[in-house]
Amino acid sequence: MPSLDLSTLVQQADTRIVLVVMDGLGGYATAERGSELEEASTPNLDRLASEGSTGLVEPVGPGITPGSGPGHLGLFGYDPLEYELGRGALSAAGLDVELKPGDVAARGNLATLDKDGNVTDRRAGRIPDEEAAAVVDKLRDGVDIDGLDVLLVPEAQHRVLVVLRGDGLDARVTDTDPQATGVPPLSPEPKVPDAKRTAEVVAELDGQVRALLANEAKANALLLRGFDSHRELPSMQQRYGVKPAAVAIYPMYRGIARLVGMEVLAKAADLDGQVAQLREHWERFDYFFVHHKYTDSAGEDGDFDRKVGAIEALDAAIPAIVDLGPDVVVVTGDHATPSQMAAHSWHPVPALMWGDRVGRDGTERFGERWCAGGLLGIRPTKDLMPVALAAAGRLAKYGA
Repeated sequence: MPSLDLSTLVQQADTRIVLVVMDGLGGYATAERGSELEEASTPNLDRLASEGSTGLVEPVGPGITPGSGPGHLGLFGYDPLEYELGRGALSAAGLDVELKPGDVAARGNLATLDKDGNVTDRRAGRIPDEEAAAVVDKLRDGVDIDGLDVLLVPEAQHRVLVVLRGDGLDARVTDTDPQATGVPPLSPEPKVPDAKRTAEVVAELDGQVRALLANEAKANALLLRGFDSHRELPSMQQRYGVKPAAVAIYPMYRGIARLVGMEVLAKAADLDGQVAQLREHWERFDYFFVHHKYTDSAGEDGDFDRKVGAIEALDAAIPAIVDLGPDVVVVTGDHATPSQMAAHSWHPVPALMWGDRVGRDGTERFGERWCAGGLLGIRPTKDLMPVALAAAGRLAKYGA
């Protein structure tokens, strides 16, 4: 079935859209209690839900567990099955590291292995930034692969950008991160014959890293995933005619925003600082992406109560955002991270949309089970963008 080029319907309007993303927002209820969102006290989000429309969104498709890249591409209206981005390219963009043609980038996790070589902690205890920087410095001084430059850049806590630069590289290599504990790191495998040398380089890098970090108490390995190379995407300006800005703290989310053409505002220290940035730049832009990471971190750590607290912290910021006078507010997540699973999952993500022309359904509270009956229905995440544009008066009629 042919798809409609949305850019042909775009029209200018003096309206503003705010997309608020609680990373890993989704969860699920059990016989004992509701999801983290359902158990949280969210009077401000509940008010928006009761005055607007709600639903559930699926970032990639039914039963598909998404990474953060596909989840965010969907939020910006890009089909994640058409536009595929590796974590390495996102991290590079977030750190302002320019990938040159032929470079291969990957997202690295400093991790802990036991004496048998099995992963005991994929995040090295969420090692503090200063400790991680010292570990990365040790790797910079010691890693030496013939014929290649290896660029190592700390991202945040355990996260490290790895860029391989040299001739004959191909990013189509499997991850070494097993995304599980109690098992050893995976061996890198080429997905195509042209990537054989890259897989060999990654294996050599893994061996050198383990040798250099053998005496480290927490970070004695580097798990790699999301191999990718230089990418260019059509911008949000081209697709939707908006002037977009990103208000995000973590590098990867700043990176994906930059890749779709957003101006990435200066990094704020916390949520209050992010709201202050919205206020300061309100007249310069007409589309704002506000990213809240801490819901996902808590979910990945299996900490139900901390995820509830992160949701409640975002809820407290909602009145200040609404007071700025946005025409449309969208609140949702890029994927589900139920604390019961301590990982991303396939569960649909609650979404609400609020604005004068959005329409109102019968939902009174913001939560998975309540949103299931909302006017937005259950739909692909990528469909939120055109609905938000329409509610902001930015799409013309199709046809005569």
